[in-house]
Amino acid sequence: MTSRRDFLRTTGLLSIVPAVAPMLPGDAMSMSDPATARRRVQATVDLVVRGGTVFDGTGANGREMDVAIHQGRVVQIAARITDRGTEEIDARGLAVAPGFIDIHSHGDSSLREDPRAESAIRQGVTTIVVGADGSSRFTGDAGDSYAEWATRTAGYKASVNVASMIGLGTVRGKVIGEVDRKATAAELTRMTAMVARAVEQGACGASTGLEYTPGAFASRDELIALCKPLAAPRLPYATHMRNEDDELLEAIDESIAVARGAGCPLQISHLKMQGTRNWPKFESSIARIGAARAAGMDAWFDVYPYVAYATGLTNLFPVWARDGGTPAFLARLDSAATAQRIRTEALGKVELIGGWDNVQISRVSAAEDRDAEGKRLGAWAKARGVDPYEGAVGLLKRNRADVGMLGFAMSEENLDRLLAHEFGMVCSDGGAFAIDGPTRRGSPHPRGAGTFPRVLGRYVRERKALSLASAINRMTARPASRVHLKDRGVLAPRMAGDVVVFDPATVADTATFANPFQYPVGIRAVVVNGRVTIRDGQHLAAAGQVLRAT
Repeated sequence: MTSRRDFLRTTGLLSIVPAVAPMLPGDAMSMSDPATARRRVQATVDLVVRGGTVFDGTGANGREMDVAIHQGRVVQIAARITDRGTEEIDARGLAVAPGFIDIHSHGDSSLREDPRAESAIRQGVTTIVVGADGSSRFTGDAGDSYAEWATRTAGYKASVNVASMIGLGTVRGKVIGEVDRKATAAELTRMTAMVARAVEQGACGASTGLEYTPGAFASRDELIALCKPLAAPRLPYATHMRNEDDELLEAIDESIAVARGAGCPLQISHLKMQGTRNWPKFESSIARIGAARAAGMDAWFDVYPYVAYATGLTNLFPVWARDGGTPAFLARLDSAATAQRIRTEALGKVELIGGWDNVQISRVSAAEDRDAEGKRLGAWAKARGVDPYEGAVGLLKRNRADVGMLGFAMSEENLDRLLAHEFGMVCSDGGAFAIDGPTRRGSPHPRGAGTFPRVLGRYVRERKALSLASAINRMTARPASRVHLKDRGVLAPRMAGDVVVFDPATVADTATFANPFQYPVGIRAVVVNGRVTIRDGQHLAAAGQVLRAT
């Protein structure tokens, strides 16, 4: 039988570093413990992580090392550190890595309600990059700037670090609204200035969600203009492309054209080939990205390890029908002039992903529809004795179009290849929730609680799609470099004390589509800015910071 130590040696391609954190009230090892009390008297650093196989995030092989952290920073990595820590973690037989960085997260949506960010931090995620899919919680306009957002977010005292892009859909919504029309010259100037101001203040890129309104109404020329402020600082244009199924290749071409026109890096968000007839487009998709890179473009993509995506139920309906916002969309569903066309196009989308039972309702806002949450729409409609399309329209009307869904449309084989590809990195595209408290609601995508352990357990250990070291690199150094978090993502002296300690032989996700409110296993400790935040399942601290691109 392969031991944990053998597993680490044979799968590692990186080097690791343990971390140190100050003692906190309620920590697992308290001053009432005599050994801990003696160590506190003798301690010269805050935290020592001892004897783990350290993966430094760079792609180097793992090595058995000690890691010392003091005042929030890694201060030493060595085969044997003689200094004692105020707190120590025995990591023998375990992997030690930089804290995971989720380059595409929606975790900011619940931080005000529940700053613990339980489903993220318990995966080993120490930094979330938000403002994704064209939607940010600031516009960049006067009175709603990145700086004001950062101050507000810091006040939540979250358990994770938070960095943000500026959402170009949010910018367009502020200046133009929910209507489908070309921006005037004055509006374009104003929007570009809003992006530039956000970047100057620390935003780590700009994002689009071109399947969502109002972002979907932006032309290529508008996107190029708004992305030009990203060129000088070399920050990425991160795009949820205009299409991820039948027009996938054309959408990739547009994304490349925008980045080329703006002169900025390109990050294709959650790359996928959606619908069985589009699964063979893997090679063509990668070839287009590879050609752009060969021509000098800084182009990458991210991917989450699930065969289902999450979106709004409105995304099954054509973009043109959503022009003007929710009231106009709902009116068109009943209009004799548009209802049949909408139905035909929506049913085409449903057929593409394999039928109504490949649509799962994840969230509603109307209490009368709570029974739909977690149900496949086809089965739910059948139980109610209604046509599935009419059932979907009824949900949208009763909930004022505020209905979430999961779509089962991707292939496991493509996931293996995307996760392992040299151009890729890992993201969750998920929110932050908890098994208790105000964020336990609906039936969310399990990626919010399982992405990173799922890669390590299912795709590294079980399916052997990629090595442990490569997986860690895609979760740490690579995303940190991408969004210019220069003191994160690598375990080395003077770097931030963000660390995850996990058991590579047991780490796994437990959240499922049927029961998403389950935390992963095998994550032994998580350290954020030098403070032990998670240890043996206990949530001990809140040390997250708002991070700015540098």
